[in-house]
Amino acid sequence: MGSDMFHGQPTLDHDDDHEHHHDEAGEHDHVHEHRPGVLGLFDSIFHAHRHDIDVDDLLEADAEGMRTLWISLVCLTLTASLQSVIVLMSGSVGLLADTVHNFSDALTAVPLWLAFVVGRRPANHRYTYGYGRAEDVAGLAIVVVIVASAGLALWEAYQKLLHPTVMHQVGWVMAAAVAGFLGNEAVALMRIRTGRHIGSAALVADGDHARIDGLTSLGVLVGAVAVALGVPLADPLVGLLISVAILWISKDAAVTIWHRLMDAVDPMLVERAQSVATATPGVVGVHDLRLRWLGHRLHADLHVTVDEELPIVQAHAIAEDVRHRLFHALPRLRDASVHLDPCGHSGTDHHATTAHHRAR
Repeated sequence: MGSDMFHGQPTLDHDDDHEHHHDEAGEHDHVHEHRPGVLGLFDSIFHAHRHDIDVDDLLEADAEGMRTLWISLVCLTLTASLQSVIVLMSGSVGLLADTVHNFSDALTAVPLWLAFVVGRRPANHRYTYGYGRAEDVAGLAIVVVIVASAGLALWEAYQKLLHPTVMHQVGWVMAAAVAGFLGNEAVALMRIRTGRHIGSAALVADGDHARIDGLTSLGVLVGAVAVALGVPLADPLVGLLISVAILWISKDAAVTIWHRLMDAVDPMLVERAQSVATATPGVVGVHDLRLRWLGHRLHADLHVTVDEELPIVQAHAIAEDVRHRLFHALPRLRDASVHLDPCGHSGTDHHATTAHHRAR
């Protein structure tokens, strides 16, 4: 901050040296839950009261996300492999659509896994905010895969309507549909829970996608039952409905990823941050508050107005108090930059030098 205070625009950024000193000092933690098992034991010994932005927590969140992705990849690959065998035996178009989509859903774990790996790389002079945005780019790739798989299934269903074929092994098709539902629901529960825990929009979107896939598997079951009751066209019709449903779902996933790529956040988060900063003792006003997600980590930038006659050390303490409170209020907050503005009650315009730049 230094002498910039006397020019009216001190900027307090979160830096590594301060963070390390802060941890060593043993100040208040932002996560009051201790991890279970051996990790919890080490936490209680070395980090009895640690900040939510601790590197260990961030690495654990990445590891949890990658672990979930690998488990879901194995689960969906096994489910889709079982279904593909029954597709060859039965010729079911509805089951084919479900199988293709399950394979594509399993493969979406790959770009997300790569994104988690890349996102762990530290910031540098080129990527000054780090690589967290890779997770959102992976989400975009997932949407593309979803749309492509839906298009393939739609084409196959259309061909079967033009050239109907008899479904064989209807009982096995029913069993495969049930397996598809169970596999997708298990993956959905795991992805959504982990995504919400670590704040990953891409992982939550992928979990919602898997949940709908489970429902489409039930659609295949309905189609197989209809075929068994003497309605052969039910199978390709179900395939068409599944494909359309997948395209509709992809719209919601695309909107979610678009919001992340465009730095959109829940307005409630902004209101919470604004309220917390305004309520901090010594803060006269708060403006230019901005929040953005980089992957599953939240970043904040804001200006706070303080009494212009305060000593620099006291003004700095107010800014640190604001940051401290924000870390508590926003669980996934990774970093916060607080810019101090003198109140100007003396009549001095402390921003006169840069006013014309801001107006432009």
